[in-house]
This record gives sequence, C-alpha cells and structure tokens, in this order.
Amino acid sequence: MTTSATLPAALVQGREVAEAALRAAVGRLDEGNRLVAFYHFGWSDAQGRPAAASSGKALRPILALLSARAARVPQDVGLPGAVSVELVHNFALVHDDLMDGDRERRHRATAWTVFGPARAILAGDAMLALAHQVLLEVPGPMGAAAARLLADTSQLLIRGQAEDLSFESRSEVSVDECLAMASGKTSALLACAAAVGAQLAGSEQIAVGLHQYGWHLGLAFQLVDDLLGIWGDPAETGKPVLSDLRKRKKSLPVTAALASGGPAAEELAEWLGRPARTDPDDEAELRRIAALVETAGGRSWAHAEAERRSILATEALDGLNLPADVSADLQAVARFVTRRRD
Repeated sequence: MTTSATLPAALVQGREVAEAALRAAVGRLDEGNRLVAFYHFGWSDAQGRPAAASSGKALRPILALLSARAARVPQDVGLPGAVSVELVHNFALVHDDLMDGDRERRHRATAWTVFGPARAILAGDAMLALAHQVLLEVPGPMGAAAARLLADTSQLLIRGQAEDLSFESRSEVSVDECLAMASGKTSALLACAAAVGAQLAGSEQIAVGLHQYGWHLGLAFQLVDDLLGIWGDPAETGKPVLSDLRKRKKSLPVTAALASGGPAAEELAEWLGRPARTDPDDEAELRRIAALVETAGGRSWAHAEAERRSILATEALDGLNLPADVSADLQAVARFVTRRRD
C-alpha cells in the first residue's frame, strides 16, 4: 500500500460516462440547490461560472456500471444506479464536512463555508431526494427493487455517520464498534454501488455476490482513508496534514492502537482524554501522537486489515461466472482502493 495506483483506461472512460449523466441529473435541481451542488462537485465556482476542479474518484459510479456488465447487459442499464449512488455519496460528504467542521475538500473551500450551513444542508437533502427519484423513474420492478436497496443503504449510511459522531464524546471505543460504524458509513454504499447495476438488470444472484464484494471493499477503503487521514500527503488528500489527529478522531488505526495496551497506547489514551484546545494543535505534537499510534501497532494493523478485506472482496467474485474482463476490472478496483498512497 505504499505505492499509488491508477484506474485502467476502460474504467476512466466509464467515469466520464457517469459524470455526464450525473451533471444532467443535478441540473434538474432548483436554481439555488443546483448552484451549491455544482460548486461542491467542482463543476462551477461560487458564482456559477464553469470550473474544472476535481469532482472525486467516482469509484461508486464505476462500480455500478461494472455491476451491469457483470450481469451481461450493457453498462448503460446501470447508469441510473451510478447516478444515484454518487448523489447519495455526495449528500453525505456535504453534511459530513459541516458536522466535522472541515473547511477544505479536494483543495477547495467546502460548500458550507462558501454558502453557509443552512444552504449546504438543503443542497445535501436535495441530492438525497434526487437519488431516489432517479431510480424510481426506471420502469418496471427492477427500478423499484433498486430504489429499495438504495433506501436501505441510505439508512445504514446515516446510522454510521451518527455512530461516528457519537464516538467523539466517548472515552472508549472498541475496534469492533469502529468496524461496525465503518460498515454503515462506507461499506454499505460501496456494496450498494457494486450490486445496483445487476439489480437493475434483474440478476439477483450476481447482485448478492457483488454486494458482498462491495462490503469488504468498503472496509478496505475506510481503513486506507483512515491511514491517509493521519499519514497522507495533503497534496494528494486535499486535507490538512494529520487532519484526523487534529480533530482527535477515533479512527480505525487509533482505535486499534488503543486496544494494543502498553506504554504507547496508554500515552495515546491520556492525550485523547485531555480537553480539546481551542487553538490548533502544534504540528510537532501531532507528529508525536502519530508516532505513538504507529508504535502501538495501529498503522501496521490497518495496513494488514485493508489487505485482508481486499482479498475477501475478490474472493467474493469466485463462483459468479463473471465475464473475464469484468472480473479483471473489479480486481483492478480492489487494487486501486488499497494502493492509494499513505
């Protein structure tokens, strides 16, 4: 996981197809919410003028299109699912930025800092509602089934976000609790993305197998995200150095370190138990705390667990009799997730 990974050209092309459909869908929002959403996605500046900022990796839409291909139908069958999962993902990001007080995402000011908290909340709500509308507009029982999957997923995601928020006021959080939270916050939506294209194609068996693939992939993704939140390069992550420690987040590496026992874990627990300071923490102090997490085994555990979850994800593909190119692409996505630079 120490080298960066890039998506194959075929997957990048799928991302471009999904983004065009996503832009068209977001364009249906009312003028005020459309402006905030376009800014958040990086498509415009705060005045609505076209911009070329990054709109993210689009991992979830890519998975939705691959899911349709896995069911041996054209990828466009999965396009409503690709749009919907990305809308739900970005609804969560807009709200998450506000809840965490994050002022920067993808090297730009976050939507709530530009438009205010109220408008950011409403834009996130509008994206969530639009996500369900897009699937409900698909005719026949497959659209309804996909919409139910997305609704169940949204509930799990919101529950995971609530649990993550509650951890901030708790002195102790177990590794199992942290993994359960990540399952809702991250795994549920990646699992939905991996299954929704096959669901829209009416292939229940493929959808079930791909849901399992996406679930493990989501945990690998969150583990790597948590590593990047401490040791990632701000030039690549778009977030301040040591951002998760600056916020004293009980992320998976931190939780694993605390559970290890020993002097480093005890010192880390003592630091986390101190009252949060109003001034930004000194960077040298944060680097000392990051070293404690590493000494207590949190970093190595998160690396190993991310690799294990990635392997479980690819093993979930066994027995699905997928087209060879789709299987290769899904394995490439798993490699991409675990090889992002930390």
